[in-house]
Amino acid sequence: MINALIRAVYRLAHWGLRLLWFIRRPETTGALVAVWYQGRVLLVKNSYRPQLTFPGGYIRPREDRRTAAARELREEVGINVQPKRLVHAYHGTHVFEHRQDTLDIYELEMAAEPKVQVDNREVVRAEFLMPAEALSMQIVPHLDEYLSERIARATN
Repeated sequence: MINALIRAVYRLAHWGLRLLWFIRRPETTGALVAVWYQGRVLLVKNSYRPQLTFPGGYIRPREDRRTAAARELREEVGINVQPKRLVHAYHGTHVFEHRQDTLDIYELEMAAEPKVQVDNREVVRAEFLMPAEALSMQIVPHLDEYLSERIARATN
């Protein structure tokens, strides 16, 4: 019951943010982590957004992007890594949800499948998918660009 209430608060807050972004058209900055295991990548479903994404989120003031990515990875799916293990793989800007959204994506290659824990509040699902499978789903624009570029590099 409490998780359902918290998910409703997340949806309401995100709706309010989208309204604010529609009015203000801000620039936002975030960091995501593409966790790879045996050719599959970890995607998460947030309770407040229809698109799948990678674990990640906004960068706090004066916070290093790589540190933010590691923090968000720990908070969203319970994977704890040192920021220096994350390899920068993508930097891009897209208009998304009425804002100029600039994201950095860091890659983390895992030798063993990590134990993924979602809180069932902000993050309601996490699963490893093949890149082509992820591209066939509803994903945020940065992921579409990143995964398309990665597939293209692998086939060349």
